[in-house]
Amino acid sequence: MSGEIKWYRVPVDEVLTLLDTDEDGITAEEAQIRLSKYGFNEVEVKEKESSLHRFARQFASPLIYVLLAASLVTFILKEYADMAVILGVILANAVIGFIQERKAENALESLAKMLVPETSILRDGQRMIIHSRELVAGDIAIMEAGDRIPADLRLMYAKNLRIDESMLTGESTAVEKNIDPIETKGLPLAEQKNIAFGGTLVTQGSGLGIVVATGSESEIGKISELISKTKKISTPLVRTIDQMGKTLAVVILGLAILTFIIGRLRGFDNLDIFFASVSLAVAAIPEGLPALITISLAFGIKRMASQNAIIRTMPAVESLGSATVICSDKTGTLTKNEMTVRNIHTLEGKFDVTGVGYKTEGDFELQGKKIDPLEHPALMETLKAGALCNDAYLREEGGIDGDPTEGALLVSASKAGKFYMQRVDTIPFESEERFMATLHQDEEKNSWIYVKGSPEKLIELCSHQFSGKELSPIDPEKFLTAAEDMASEGLRVIATAYRKLESGKDEIEEKDTKDLIFLGLQGMIDPPREEVKRSIFKCNNAGIRVIMITGDHILTGHTIARQLGIRTDGALSGSDIQGMSDEELTEALKTVSVFARTSPEDKSRIVGLLKQEGEVVAVTGDGINDAPALENADIGVAMGKSGTEVAKDASDMVLADDNFASIVNAVEEGRNVYSKIQKVILWTLPTNAAEGLAVLAAVILGLKNPPLLPLHILWINTVTALGLGVPITLEPMEKKLLNRPPRQPNEPLLLPVIKQRIVTVALLMVTATFLLYFFEMMKNGRDSNTAQTIALNTIVFFEIFYLFNCKSIYENVFRELFSNKFMLMGIALVVSLQVFITYNPTMNTILKTSPIDPMDWLIIVITASSVFFLIELEKYVKKKRKMN
Repeated sequence: MSGEIKWYRVPVDEVLTLLDTDEDGITAEEAQIRLSKYGFNEVEVKEKESSLHRFARQFASPLIYVLLAASLVTFILKEYADMAVILGVILANAVIGFIQERKAENALESLAKMLVPETSILRDGQRMIIHSRELVAGDIAIMEAGDRIPADLRLMYAKNLRIDESMLTGESTAVEKNIDPIETKGLPLAEQKNIAFGGTLVTQGSGLGIVVATGSESEIGKISELISKTKKISTPLVRTIDQMGKTLAVVILGLAILTFIIGRLRGFDNLDIFFASVSLAVAAIPEGLPALITISLAFGIKRMASQNAIIRTMPAVESLGSATVICSDKTGTLTKNEMTVRNIHTLEGKFDVTGVGYKTEGDFELQGKKIDPLEHPALMETLKAGALCNDAYLREEGGIDGDPTEGALLVSASKAGKFYMQRVDTIPFESEERFMATLHQDEEKNSWIYVKGSPEKLIELCSHQFSGKELSPIDPEKFLTAAEDMASEGLRVIATAYRKLESGKDEIEEKDTKDLIFLGLQGMIDPPREEVKRSIFKCNNAGIRVIMITGDHILTGHTIARQLGIRTDGALSGSDIQGMSDEELTEALKTVSVFARTSPEDKSRIVGLLKQEGEVVAVTGDGINDAPALENADIGVAMGKSGTEVAKDASDMVLADDNFASIVNAVEEGRNVYSKIQKVILWTLPTNAAEGLAVLAAVILGLKNPPLLPLHILWINTVTALGLGVPITLEPMEKKLLNRPPRQPNEPLLLPVIKQRIVTVALLMVTATFLLYFFEMMKNGRDSNTAQTIALNTIVFFEIFYLFNCKSIYENVFRELFSNKFMLMGIALVVSLQVFITYNPTMNTILKTSPIDPMDWLIIVITASSVFFLIELEKYVKKKRKMN
């Protein structure tokens, strides 16, 4: 089979059967047809494209076909100089297109290195987080719900562990795993219950596994050796531009034919009118537009990555510029996710905890006085429960590995002493249940269950409370009130409970989590990120609404929202949402921007209703439960640090720093990318139209020596595309992008202002160029070369001055004239080349140009600069009218 193919969804032995090279060389398309029986038709299979193929593809355009035909005609007519210039232009366009496309692809490929999956392992007795590619056989990998398995693992511990293996086996339902040995050899992958295969996803539970195969030795690696997949840069916008270009090409070719007919009627000979028609087509077709837009998108994505926003799908760049609502998590996104326990509430009183961050130094105070925690049994048991029912680890050198909330509980416990009891079983935290439980045995083999979770949930599970001296029936209102008071101070509140079970018990059953004994509440602060407040202020100015959707207590969420400047009329809880109809919730969404204690279904429902109201919605998420909302959103944003692989797979963008401010930066960059694309169109279409109009006008006027020869048009397009077109894609970001309202998703690509500029600029350029041409012809009689040289330079200098206008569509650019060094370098290059072809004898012969006087240059510059001042005056007048 020719080429490489990449495929991840079929067992190895069946891939080998399907792609058997003993057959008569099946193609990639045939392989796709055969593989479709597995139900994975959406996966695109392509042969790997070589650099030679990519370069050859640059010649596949209507413009190139026209030029090749023209070069053939010139060869037949023995006009070898013209033929050489045309072929040179064709080659130059192909090289430029190839380089631009390769740069765009390289920019995207480099982003893949920023999304290397990480995995949590036990190595040398220490828990650590490493890049998955650093795994070696013998490492012990830790698996939790939402994780992608980093390598093939032999399971040694599994608790409610279910794994989605559809990418390997085609089975849509998750497989329940165990640690039992397998006696039968050669079992299919789907029946190997004690193996977790690399690339598959943990949907439920937790487990430990020994790495037995990595890289090409793993099952997915074996398939990777056989197959490869190539992605081509494409977005709806690029496809729209491409289609617009094809439509323009058809229209322009029709005009070229009409030009030929008019020319024949006006008495032109066949060769002259043929070249005139070709030059019109070359002048008017915006052949470089798709390439310039693609490179604008690609480098925009790279700039976003430098600001910690990694784009996974290119259409997200376009959507970001239109975002009207950002639905954000609170913890770690709006806040620092650096939890520190500040208060502990038990029946013995409300204790204050001193200390900062994850440092274990600190004291306990009661009513402002330092106390010995050992003298307060309820406090000690609360701390003990938080330490034992915990999956985080304290590093010896400082800091934690694991969830920040659990890290804060470990730190607060370590301030009172060390707690240890052998763990024998676990119920992992699930957002739907809102609690975690662990089973432990002490030295006498007594069994104890410790539970932590939301106060509301644990109060439901408890029948008694511990005062430090005795047990008594629980008083729910007492603890709920305490939890609300702590939450109103912006604290995240975690409740703890315990229960003694029968000796020797080694597995948690559902009944064990009932009739618990309530211990106390730990309130921890997660301070808002300082930069987020500024970012929300930017959003308010930009017409982007920020909505907080959090699993925290409603008062905690509301307090943090007020501190950050989120505009909201109160807050709603998950239970409030579930009691509302779609109509009622839609009405509430108009004023309420804080939603707490929400379920995944609530979050997805909010996103859906916002979209129904015409909003363009960005949503953040980190857990497997966030995947539906991320998929449902216009722009799904996953957390790079704390996010699960499931969340990342469902997202369009990944935040490398989990910071809300990075979303706002990405929205601004998204607007910047779209703005640059509009600027490219704004410069390209009017200048191309002017060149085409100049050719058509010369034919209509019956000019045997037109102002612009076909070779001049070829020269202009080649030089200005490189020297003026590319630099505009590198234009610095405008300062007031976030002071504008979001772009409407259905906004036409050709804005009314662009259509107006096409007419205004094209007419001005052609009129001025023809006037200078006729003036020179009258002055010098029949010396058409000098007049044509002046016309050629006039058109180029018009394009240079108009390029400055295009630095902003609506704003005056006087203060930003020299902000783009690449544009200044490009202009210097173009001017140098124009001087070269004007005074170099060889170029005079090839392009039929002549040296001109210094005064001619002054007239050209003054005339061409008129476009700059007229367009800037137009902007000023429109702005004044708008203000009035």
